[in-house]
Amino acid sequence: MPQFALPHLKLHYEIAGSGPPMLLIPGMLSDNASWSVLVPLMSDRFTLIMPDPPGAGRTQPWDAPITLAGFARDLLALSRDLGHDRLHVVGHSMGGLVAMVLAGLAPDHLASITVLGSTPLPSARIPTVFHTLCLIRETGPEDLWLRALFPWLFGDQFFWDRQGVEDALAASLSYPYLQSLEAMKHQTRSLARLDIRSLPERIPVPGLALLAEADALIPPEPNRDALQAMGLRVEVLPDCGHSLHWDAPQLVADRILLHAGALA
Repeated sequence: MPQFALPHLKLHYEIAGSGPPMLLIPGMLSDNASWSVLVPLMSDRFTLIMPDPPGAGRTQPWDAPITLAGFARDLLALSRDLGHDRLHVVGHSMGGLVAMVLAGLAPDHLASITVLGSTPLPSARIPTVFHTLCLIRETGPEDLWLRALFPWLFGDQFFWDRQGVEDALAASLSYPYLQSLEAMKHQTRSLARLDIRSLPERIPVPGLALLAEADALIPPEPNRDALQAMGLRVEVLPDCGHSLHWDAPQLVADRILLHAGALA
């Protein structure tokens, strides 16, 4: 079980594939398994480094402090410990914010960044959504909060497959590293306190932002303008929700590979 020991936490990570290194940073409530749908599509081109963030997966302790700059520094230390002087970075949602902060901290260390369903704009609504999900999980049956979460994550096409929805619920509930309620609350409190002032005004490395046309959490407008103002090239993918890499894995993998491959 690969772990990178830091004074304040033990960072769990997984590695798959071969080729130039690419760091994949998951979003809220997610760990390295968030990328499992992309691994078979990208591991023949890149060495994929997939950490579990504080408060999720097998990174310990579950209640380690969570800040954008702090996690970015941890990932920078991990990549250097693995012997990588330069790497591509992909981040989803909150992981995309970490990727942007990392680009500002160490632009010479990054070959490119790609952010998925992410925005630099402040929001009081998004932490409220996750706080409400915590309340649902605390008071209802264990599957209820996931049923409430899925419409925030996936596009309409996901829900036409009724058996697919039930299979996704069963897989989530049986996942051995499912985030605990207490860790979920910890991440949610941290989300409400995130300091977006740690984001650079301009991304100093080649950057691509993929937004989802049907994203209920982070809709394309006005987030497209905010990302473009930071110097990112923005593309809006059709028929996708917030977890666009699950709604359209091949399309997202193709965009990531095209962006990073041209710069490898």
